[in-house]
Amino acid sequence: MSALTGLLYGALAFYLGGWYIGSWSGNFSLLLFILTLATFGYWLAERLHFMPKRVAAASAIEAHDTQRRGELQRQGINQVDGNVAAAREQVLAQPWWLDWTAGLFPVILAVFLLRSFLFEPFKIPSGSMIPTLAIGDLILVNKFHYGVRLPVINKKIVDNNDPKRGDVMVFRYPVDPSIDYIKRVIGLPGDEVAYLNKQLSINGQPVETRPLPDFYDEDSLRYAQQSIEVLGGKEHRILTDKDRPGFVIPMPQFQKHRDNCRYNAEGVVCTVPPGHYFMMGDNRDNSQDSRFWGFVSDKNIVGKAFFVWMNFGNLERIGAFH
Repeated sequence: MSALTGLLYGALAFYLGGWYIGSWSGNFSLLLFILTLATFGYWLAERLHFMPKRVAAASAIEAHDTQRRGELQRQGINQVDGNVAAAREQVLAQPWWLDWTAGLFPVILAVFLLRSFLFEPFKIPSGSMIPTLAIGDLILVNKFHYGVRLPVINKKIVDNNDPKRGDVMVFRYPVDPSIDYIKRVIGLPGDEVAYLNKQLSINGQPVETRPLPDFYDEDSLRYAQQSIEVLGGKEHRILTDKDRPGFVIPMPQFQKHRDNCRYNAEGVVCTVPPGHYFMMGDNRDNSQDSRFWGFVSDKNIVGKAFFVWMNFGNLERIGAFH
């Protein structure tokens, strides 16, 4: 069993190493599920087989020592050398391969349940949500806000809140569901969303905006036009680049419900199909979003982002956000 455990850990290290250097994409939810099942198997084997076997061996040592001492006492020998306590502890001790499997099961199970049904951490990899979220922000996502979903397959089993305009949502990227994206909910099912000449309108009504002083992006070392946008009754900041044209070119992968969008030199107008959402980044001219790759299905929703719990480059960013 020790050789098998070593082989499993070697395979895990190889998989994680290839994932880290980008040789292949990984599915952390699936990996955590497999680790939970594997350590549970070791935990059961420990409780039902290995531990009873060690207890029986320890009991045999004690019984043999008791028998030996009794025989010596009958011969008049009362001072007997030897202490079986150390031997008993050595026999009862878990081998390393059970320490690192069965011993980790409760921890891995707790992480799996917490991450699957309550809160999941994410790291912001790009600047598409600047200024709301910065590169390097470590955020928490509420996994049950939009309903309880089965881990790995992401199937909803319990309804909760519906997404609202203005929510910051994590979802599985429609082009590649193994990748998680984060954007802001702009259009709900049935909405007509227009983004023309960098002005957002929903169902024919322009979305309220108010100008702010220009925003300096430390990553790109450039200034961008900054505004307050009011969506869903809540305010958030957006950025636009006056040097970028208003039109967008849809990706070839945008096939499903492609006919729901009309593109022209000014931008795009889309009607959101049932069970789908139109998503956009707050950094409007530096975000690949629903304008390019289409709508997000309800089945792709992961959860609602709500809190920055750490940014090692700027601790002042820690806190809740809209």
